[in-house]
Amino acid sequence: MKILVLNGSPKKERSDTLCVTRAFLDGMREAGEQQVHILDAIDQHVEYCTGCFACMHNGGTCIHEDDMRGILEEILDSDLLILSFPLYCYGMPAPLKAIIDRTLPLSSMAMQKVGDRYEHVGQADFSRLRYLMICGCGFPNSRHNFEPAVAQFKLLFPAGHTIMTVPESPMFNAAAAAIVTEPRLQLVRQAGRQYAEKGEIEASLLAEITSPMIPEEQYAAIVNSGV
Repeated sequence: MKILVLNGSPKKERSDTLCVTRAFLDGMREAGEQQVHILDAIDQHVEYCTGCFACMHNGGTCIHEDDMRGILEEILDSDLLILSFPLYCYGMPAPLKAIIDRTLPLSSMAMQKVGDRYEHVGQADFSRLRYLMICGCGFPNSRHNFEPAVAQFKLLFPAGHTIMTVPESPMFNAAAAAIVTEPRLQLVRQAGRQYAEKGEIEASLLAEITSPMIPEEQYAAIVNSGV
């Protein structure tokens, strides 16, 4: 399977969320050979979309000459697109959002009704592509934090999507927290193996992964002690 990971963290390799993503990929590799490319969004030369819609009229050619053309080609050549990012102001970090905005050339101006909403008709065939969102945040729980990012991801990729939200994610890069993070990463590896084998993750396993690793009040107290 060809897997493209868009790492949205400006910290790149030091990303807390990427620790979770790597564990997931390790689990996928346990199930079979995977071809993985991790692309750091912050290192890409991607101009902002100007909303001129030229790409939607002329077969997908953008007015900008930058790295996005190659990124689009790699997206279309992949089987699985993973968006791995920390929660910034309840959404994606800006470098990743710029890339997502520039996927506009994949669509045409024509619209079609799908269910109770309208969608743009595609200019390319990416029907085989599946989508996975792995998002971490520094708060101690998932309530009233991830909802905007989750809603956007579902609207962007209404079919074939899987979502993993992980609170208390700064603990993954804290050596002292290994006693709780290692068991959690083992669950993530199990999820990756399941996903590679079945194309989905059991709801009970996903719920366990997305739950706090330590009591919320304890986590908040630890964070506040270092402020």
